[in-house]
Amino acid sequence: MTSNPLFSALARLAVLAILTTLSACGKQSDAIVSIAVHPTNPNILYVSTNERVYKTRDGGRSWEKFSDFSARRVTTVAVDPQLPATVYAGTMGDAVYKSPDGGQRWLPHNVGLKEHVSYVNQFVFHPDHSETIYAATTVGVFRTTNGGRSWEEQMTGMKEVHIVVTLAMSPKNPRVLYAGTTGGAYRSQDGAATWQKVNNGLIPAEVLEASLSLGVNTLVVDPVNPDTVYAGTTKGLFKTKNQADSWERIGQSLPDQFISTLVIHPTQNQVLYVGGRAGVQKSLDGGQTWLPMNNGLETLNIRTIVMSPLDPQTVYAGTNGSGLYRSTNGAQTWSRVQLATGPSPSGFTSS
Repeated sequence: MTSNPLFSALARLAVLAILTTLSACGKQSDAIVSIAVHPTNPNILYVSTNERVYKTRDGGRSWEKFSDFSARRVTTVAVDPQLPATVYAGTMGDAVYKSPDGGQRWLPHNVGLKEHVSYVNQFVFHPDHSETIYAATTVGVFRTTNGGRSWEEQMTGMKEVHIVVTLAMSPKNPRVLYAGTTGGAYRSQDGAATWQKVNNGLIPAEVLEASLSLGVNTLVVDPVNPDTVYAGTTKGLFKTKNQADSWERIGQSLPDQFISTLVIHPTQNQVLYVGGRAGVQKSLDGGQTWLPMNNGLETLNIRTIVMSPLDPQTVYAGTNGSGLYRSTNGAQTWSRVQLATGPSPSGFTSS
């Protein structure tokens, strides 16, 4: 029987979800799925776990809890960079929800999204028009130009792979985007209207055709030199200096080659952080050498890392097993941030 690559990839995603839940020792609230920091107020932070979205207004001393997600899972959360009272949540099964009031009310914003969108993995905002948003989903890339009221598929040229795990946009040319998929990387130079596969040096074509054996978990464009892009994959870290025309392998000294997340310092572009199954690692030379930065972490299973947009020394780490951590000294030390909550607001509505 001939195997179906798309089915195999979906099966691997399902296994990964099961392993993620198991790694949380049975306590789903300890699995931090996504972190979003308010762009102008460092005391406001949104955190999503498998079941719900949390918000703090006082730097993590207290939290509000939005919805129990009894029939859904939250997969990502994002704050509109121009209208930060507007928050988007991606879910498993129910696609996109939007809150216009900082999380107090949530409404579905799914017109044009396929009914079989099983995961919304990430949102990326246009820097000048934040109502233009790109969504990475398990059935491809979608775009809205009206703040989520309607969505359209943007998959021309992306025929081989439909599961898009991550998206990245050039900070100096928003028409240039990169997509990380279960079959490597794609690039668009026309605002996602068309895509071109850019796997030279990343994954051999024969390997891709045989098994979809390398998935791109995270893509980040250098904020200072946008020709440089980093790709964190299931089998190592890669770097391009020519807008993904070709890739080179870096980070071979990392203790584990499964890269879940990566962030770059906004002005010191040689400073990188990656996270995965060996905790947080930091580079001061553009990814050539790495140092472990795990002092204070109770688990080394890192799912996401986010840097404060106002203070790059403040870094948040979401784990698969022991909740949320914060560092205020560039990851030299970490402290646990408890998601203690007060009364829960009404949560998501169905209309």
